[in-house]
Amino acid sequence: MVYIQELREGDHISQIYLCKQKVTGTTKSGKSYYSLKLQDKTGTLDAKVWELGNSIGHFEVNDYILTEGDVTLYNNALQFSIKRIRRADPGEYDQADYLPVSSLGTENMYKELMTLASKIEQPNLKALVNSFFVEDKEFITAFKAHSAAKSVHHNFIGGLLQHTLRVTQLCYFFCLQYPVLNKDLLLTAAMFHDVGKLKELSDFPENDYTDEGQLIGHIVIGYTMVKDRIEKLGGFPKKLETELLHCILAHQGQLEYGSPKKPSLIEAMALYYADDTDAKLEIMVEEFDKTPSMDFLGLNRFLGTNIRKTSKDK
Repeated sequence: MVYIQELREGDHISQIYLCKQKVTGTTKSGKSYYSLKLQDKTGTLDAKVWELGNSIGHFEVNDYILTEGDVTLYNNALQFSIKRIRRADPGEYDQADYLPVSSLGTENMYKELMTLASKIEQPNLKALVNSFFVEDKEFITAFKAHSAAKSVHHNFIGGLLQHTLRVTQLCYFFCLQYPVLNKDLLLTAAMFHDVGKLKELSDFPENDYTDEGQLIGHIVIGYTMVKDRIEKLGGFPKKLETELLHCILAHQGQLEYGSPKKPSLIEAMALYYADDTDAKLEIMVEEFDKTPSMDFLGLNRFLGTNIRKTSKDK
């Protein structure tokens, strides 16, 4: 397997990649060509198919395709000029080579999350958490495998679990520093804050926005999932339900960020900052992982600033 991260200008390769994007364009001379985005677990690669002849077999987005061609440099970025393509047969590839996966280990992360869940003492909140994270096997399977985003941060298998774990860890730390916080409410809200992404984003390898995700969004989807389960369990104190649902609705902090409400409870404020902290730091980590450069990487539109790695000199 020749991974995308290993490719260099001048390489001639014959390799299977996952086709994540396929766009048909037209050259100035009127000839049709394909513009592709190929993927493996190490990253993505822009590719072009300039000659659409018999050597280019039929394929669609999210197909695994055997490609042959040359790696070139265009605008200071690698580009793959493809001469041959055919769909790969199922036995020719291992999906684990093509889909980005959390490096932290799914089962270890889930065990850590359950350790934090065990610190929730309020009976109704504990029952609600258990109904999803202990008893609902379908939910657990999906939660462990899902991403937390289409792009930007945590867009890998286990990304939703990793993000949820880190946000919950931060919230638990906040509780140790600020006793005014309702620990049970905040930990529960942290565990549920992004569950709507299970329906906002489709499963891998597609990992794209669903109609429900585009039209409703993960915050309201998650609110509905939790509210429906509360009603099913019964006996949940109304004020506690309202406070928990407020935390979910307000977890992105600002109306312009997509939150239907701004934080009014201290637990909602703590959740907002924990969520924002993990998202922004993960964006930087993922950007740094893409390059060994110690130079500034340019303006990052999600962070609104020019970023670079910290010097290793002491």
